[in-house]
Amino acid sequence: MALNRTFVLSAKGCMPMPAFGLGTWQSKPNEVKQAVLNALQAGYRHIDAAAIYGNENEVGEALVESKVPREQVFITSKLWNDRHRKEYVEGACRTTLKDLKTSYLDLYLMHWPIAFKLADDGKGSAKNADGSMVIDDCPISETWAAMESLVDKGLVKAIGVSNFSIARIQELLKTAKITPAVNQVELHPYNPQNDLLAFCKKHNILLTAYSPFGSGRSPSLFDDDVLLKIAKKYNKSVAQVLVSWQIQRGVSVIPKSVTPARIAENFQDFILEDSDMALINELGTTKPLRYLKPYEWAGWGNPDVFGDAPAKI
Repeated sequence: MALNRTFVLSAKGCMPMPAFGLGTWQSKPNEVKQAVLNALQAGYRHIDAAAIYGNENEVGEALVESKVPREQVFITSKLWNDRHRKEYVEGACRTTLKDLKTSYLDLYLMHWPIAFKLADDGKGSAKNADGSMVIDDCPISETWAAMESLVDKGLVKAIGVSNFSIARIQELLKTAKITPAVNQVELHPYNPQNDLLAFCKKHNILLTAYSPFGSGRSPSLFDDDVLLKIAKKYNKSVAQVLVSWQIQRGVSVIPKSVTPARIAENFQDFILEDSDMALINELGTTKPLRYLKPYEWAGWGNPDVFGDAPAKI
């Protein structure tokens, strides 16, 4: 028995989304192109990109040089925070299309439920005197309506969100004509997002896990005794255990790697026994941890994105 290799999205006319993709966040310049080429050669057919990563041009070069037909590759990108105003959305999308060297995206996500003001010169985000971002009061509904128009114009096949909590999605659904096809969030055994997963399944929204192996910070999932024991049982790597756990839960994954051997290794999933799934599920209770906390990031103005930011003093 093989794990589900694709997920059918709610968007009409969109190809099934491969359950496993290559993330390109934090891939260094001159590395991401080869990583994408290696991934496509290994059989990957899902590439996750974003304008803010600063490497979409290299990703596009790899997509062209790979010779893999465009219609066989699911390409995701994301709208950055300083392009939320309706007059900026289409231009941002077209810039991404140009960089990725494609005429359409399979999926376009609102990267964060936070809007920054665009700098006067149109290059990057406006900043306060202390260097922090100038927060824009642009409502999510305005940005989403502009993204919906991208579907109507054929620039994107499906639209979705990223880093959205249940409350944020509920707010969006009040005015949305198109339900988000995907919500991409930090998701791993220490942060299993059980309530969010149940909510999204109820509304036919696929969850995609970024940082499915954690963030490289301590404590590391790769050093977890439970995961190491399970990996040894199946003669697999911890990474392969984590991928299989995600996909068996109905979650797609987009781990980042630039190492050819790891790119190929990560792509191999298998079936975990129910008892082992249960052991992994318990880690979210015994070791709860979110690695990425926007309220800790310099310049973001302490945004309470997930409803867990400490109170301001």
